[in-house]
Amino acid sequence: MIQAQRNKYLENTVQTASPAQLLIMLCDGAIRFCRAGIEALKNTNYQDANTNLVKVQDIISEFSITIDRNAPIAVELLRLYEYFNHRLIEANMKKSVEPAEEVLGFLIQLKETWMQAAIQVKSGAASTAPAGASHG
Repeated sequence: MIQAQRNKYLENTVQTASPAQLLIMLCDGAIRFCRAGIEALKNTNYQDANTNLVKVQDIISEFSITIDRNAPIAVELLRLYEYFNHRLIEANMKKSVEPAEEVLGFLIQLKETWMQAAIQVKSGAASTAPAGASHG
């Protein structure tokens, strides 16, 4: 019962989230799975490490698929995402924590960057909204 309520809450949260909020939620998931993968590698639990590192790769692939190819930064982001996936595959194949820790650091920085961008977009939208307009 509690799990069903949690699932409904998460479903509603995703359905009502802005694109920026979705991106940040995906970053949170990637960070969480990357940390779990690193812990599993440290504990030589390679099955869990593989599962979690592949989840991070799936999220990064989602970033790549959904990127606006016309955005000025698109090429650089695509290269960065490709590098992340390369390092995660390396961590998984070599059973090495270092490449995954490197990606984790980048993911944390990326999340902070997206959070700052979302704040700027929101404050920019609020400053250009007509007087009395509601903002979400």
